[in-house]
Amino acid sequence: MSESLRKLVLALVVVGIVGLWVELLLLRHAESATQLIPHVALGIGVITTMTVYFRPTPMTLRIFQVIMFIFLATGAFGVYLHLRGNIEFALERDSTLAGPKLLWKALRGASPALAPGALAQLGLLGLVFTYKHPALTRTGGVQNLD
Repeated sequence: MSESLRKLVLALVVVGIVGLWVELLLLRHAESATQLIPHVALGIGVITTMTVYFRPTPMTLRIFQVIMFIFLATGAFGVYLHLRGNIEFALERDSTLAGPKLLWKALRGASPALAPGALAQLGLLGLVFTYKHPALTRTGGVQNLD
């Protein structure tokens, strides 16, 4: 990957983090401890992304990779929580729902069921940025993992 493309990918990570964080703030997504999880992840993500931009060392890149894996896990956990909440609400309204009808109601519920997946996408994009990064190759001082 060329250096300019690599910088573009990292810029997309930053734009995505800021955009998601603003969206969460506008939605007042902070009513419970679990709703604060993405705020914490995004905050740490901004710091590590900026650190990698200014100091792309093997250590900062590995930390960045860990945070991107945390983004993946947090996104998956968020999808689970949103679906679970929507299922509970749907069943309170109609306890006879089951199977595909229940799933359809849950996917279209009050909490956007797949929205946390955007955090997972940012995690994947961050990992793309680190793929074969020059600082992680043998010449960069760390053994290439390919």
